[in-house]
Amino acid sequence: MKTQLTRAVLWDMDGVLIHSAEYHHEAWRMALAQENYELTYDVFVRTFGQRNDTVLHDIFGPDYPDHEINRVADFKESEYRRLVREKGIVALPGVLKWLNYLQANGWQQAVASAAPRANVDAIVDAVGIRKFFDAITSSEDVTRGKPDPQVYLVAAQRVGAAPMHSIVIEDAPAGVEGAKRAGMASIGVLTSHPHLHADLVVHSLDELTESVFEELLRK
Repeated sequence: MKTQLTRAVLWDMDGVLIHSAEYHHEAWRMALAQENYELTYDVFVRTFGQRNDTVLHDIFGPDYPDHEINRVADFKESEYRRLVREKGIVALPGVLKWLNYLQANGWQQAVASAAPRANVDAIVDAVGIRKFFDAITSSEDVTRGKPDPQVYLVAAQRVGAAPMHSIVIEDAPAGVEGAKRAGMASIGVLTSHPHLHADLVVHSLDELTESVFEELLRK
């Protein structure tokens, strides 16, 4: 009897499951204002989706101390979660359709995000999609941020899927590059960036067809 190989879809969170860039921008703006730094939108866009330590090293330099990173990042993330709770958040178009389809058709699914676990928990609970995920991988689970492939390799391992049987859904160039380095197929969603070099690029997940996932694994 032939054993069915475990297939997995690994979801980035912001820009893929939901779009909360405005909440991140506002939270970063408030946090950095307390450090007498005026965040420009260009800097925010350039660093969006990266780990907090990477963002703060980019802004304040490589010698910015860890205790300061933790202090500023903790304030920023608490403000982000407050905005999510107070203003609410909804899934992006096509997300609920494909979460349901993939679960019904035997795919394992995981969140693979650079966000802190508390943020991921806040989002999946606010949107009501926790039941679809077999694993959640967040910033606490890795030591290297995208484009390093670590977050995807950890997520795939947690759901028992080999990289060649895993598909990443991403909205950022660093995430797409991370998927490539992990040896995984990728779907790029143009919600946050105008160009992505993924195996398949769409403006919305609504554009996908049911055969896409199987076809990507056969490439």
